[in-house]
Amino acid sequence: MSTGHAHLLYRHGDSVVHRLPAHLKLSSLVLFVLTVVATPAHRYWAFAAYAGLLGVVAVGGRVPIGYIARRMVVELPFVVFALLLPIVATGDRVNVLGLSLSEAGLLAAWNLLAKATIGVVASILLAATTDARALLLGLQRLRLPARLVEIAAFMVRYLDVVVGDLQRMRIAQDSRAFDGRHLGHLRVIARSAGALFVRTYERGERVHLAMLARGYSGAMPISDAPPAPPAAWAVAALLPAAALAIAVASRVSP
Repeated sequence: MSTGHAHLLYRHGDSVVHRLPAHLKLSSLVLFVLTVVATPAHRYWAFAAYAGLLGVVAVGGRVPIGYIARRMVVELPFVVFALLLPIVATGDRVNVLGLSLSEAGLLAAWNLLAKATIGVVASILLAATTDARALLLGLQRLRLPARLVEIAAFMVRYLDVVVGDLQRMRIAQDSRAFDGRHLGHLRVIARSAGALFVRTYERGERVHLAMLARGYSGAMPISDAPPAPPAAWAVAALLPAAALAIAVASRVSP
């Protein structure tokens, strides 16, 4: 199941976070995100505390802030949607910089933006401190359905191959002075996308036939990794335990 190379999101290192088993980090991430989602939106200090916890993880994993910030572009759709919520939502209105905004929409926008940002940063930290192969092995250890793990393994392994094909097609278009900025070029772009899909599908068939020729029986072998030591469990439990304490305090505080 080896991917043959590290994923682009992975940052090589030898920190305490890097050394934790992947299935423990996955479990810690899921529990942490569920705790954040369950926190009431109006408990603003709790989200600042969650961000502080992630800051501690980033320091422990030696992941620079700039490295995280560059990969948060994936959150842009959530940001745009959050900015629109106060405008389109109904209810009591309040004037902010000359704009009439919904109070309920402002709270909903904050709720979405805060929780999405914390979840994205937590996921980036996981990807930055865990290589793709370890993540797949962690999913196996957590007893995720084998078929889903296989699909994820092939996706990780051949994503760079597909991206490479796309880059070569782009270079070929650039060498022919194609810029793709006009509506008339949509036909060419559609043909390129179709050619890429066909090429990827054919490669998948060839890979499947090669696997069958090597004895593939419909299931990937399960790696038999040693159990995690108690110290690793204790370290992995620190993040969700601290988050749970913050969530409980946010609910009982006036």
